[in-house]
Amino acid sequence: MENNTTFTEHAFSDGYDLPVYGLNQGHFYSLHIPALVCIFLSFAAAVLTIILSFRRKCFRTFFSWSKSERLVVYLAVCDAAFNVAHSLDHLHIVITKDHVHPKELCQFYGFMLAEFISAQNLMVNVIAVNAFVMVFVGRQVDFGVRDYRLLLWAFGAPFVCAVIAGVAGQYGPNGSFCYFDGVKGTIANFLFTTVPLTIILILNSILYGVTLREIYLKEKDLKKTLGKQTSITKMKHTAARAMSVFVLVFLIQWWAMAVYGLWSFIDPQAVPATIYHLVTTFSNVGGILNFIVYIYIRRRLHSFQTSQGNPPSRHEHLSGPAIKDIH
Repeated sequence: MENNTTFTEHAFSDGYDLPVYGLNQGHFYSLHIPALVCIFLSFAAAVLTIILSFRRKCFRTFFSWSKSERLVVYLAVCDAAFNVAHSLDHLHIVITKDHVHPKELCQFYGFMLAEFISAQNLMVNVIAVNAFVMVFVGRQVDFGVRDYRLLLWAFGAPFVCAVIAGVAGQYGPNGSFCYFDGVKGTIANFLFTTVPLTIILILNSILYGVTLREIYLKEKDLKKTLGKQTSITKMKHTAARAMSVFVLVFLIQWWAMAVYGLWSFIDPQAVPATIYHLVTTFSNVGGILNFIVYIYIRRRLHSFQTSQGNPPSRHEHLSGPAIKDIH
């Protein structure tokens, strides 16, 4: 990130003492306008994903939907909530050309980002582990009744940590938007966002690679020995591929944030503007990427059922145990 002043960080008491990023260097609109465009498109895609999901199936039967279909909805909710808070944040800064005031509002925006960024990180990591276990062990991670284990882990754990960070006064302006305070919250940002995000990105990449490789090898071996996959094996591989797509789009969305976080922690003055702009672009397109996953899963599920001689109608709910549990 480029600095807008020659003062050192020691001259600042909190993020409100930082200059607004790009205002004096001509980067202000090139940062916020693309970010807002991405955010609004992402929000529209997230809302569309939720609407289409519930148009196809009944809300009352949500917890009997396939895992992939439920996960699409959970991630769309994360994206929509993230987009609402982040769009208001960016709009406030664009209109006023200043940091968000009052500070409590900025802290609320920061809390929302911390909660829903972390929720996505943990949820997609569970998806990656689930796909890996499905292929290598032949079982699935148990989400619990009404997915309570998944929801407590993905939303509950970040909520507790985010509240602690809020009580400790770690949220505030970072120069471009409200998240962890650019002066007081640098360590919290590193521990809360950069470290877990980097670890999860690396772990998910490994799980993604070995899972797809194992699917390829098993299918290749089955073609040699049996000539045709069994229905259960094919369902497992279809489900694992669907879940692996979640992991792939997660890598696309958050790689720039991980790079920026590590770079800025080591030497914040050396981060090029290009990296900073990549962060505000890629991290704000989650709803669009999740909508692509939704379309992919619908097509894969339809293709699988058609191959089994049971093409679904538009509003048909697939309640068979094999479909429900494996997907």
